[in-house]
Amino acid sequence: MIHLDTSFLVQALVAESPQDRMLRGWLQGGEPLGISAIGWAEFLCGPLEADQLELVSGLLHPPEAFEASDAELAARLFNLAGRRRGTLGDCMIAATAISSEATLATANPRDFRRFESAGLTVLAA
Repeated sequence: MIHLDTSFLVQALVAESPQDRMLRGWLQGGEPLGISAIGWAEFLCGPLEADQLELVSGLLHPPEAFEASDAELAARLFNLAGRRRGTLGDCMIAATAISSEATLATANPRDFRRFESAGLTVLAA
């Protein structure tokens, strides 16, 4: 399973972008694709066209719920990463991917590499 970070998903909507090409390859190969509920909420904040929402909704598994155990892991990641302001959302996305044993595809690998020591597999695009 590959979870898409919001940055990846937004870039994948740009025709012929590296993320678009990667996404098409995964779809052709039958790779299961998902997203955390946190990433999904970020994506829905837009701007977003109705046809884009319909397209993306048809490509992804239902968003992965953010559970209490994910909250505990996200808090640990936040503290381990230096309690940096504005990073809690990334910690929550990373925690969901780790607990789901999913690889996280992102257009912002720098935001997530610090979580690799906690078990996150990052796929940079």
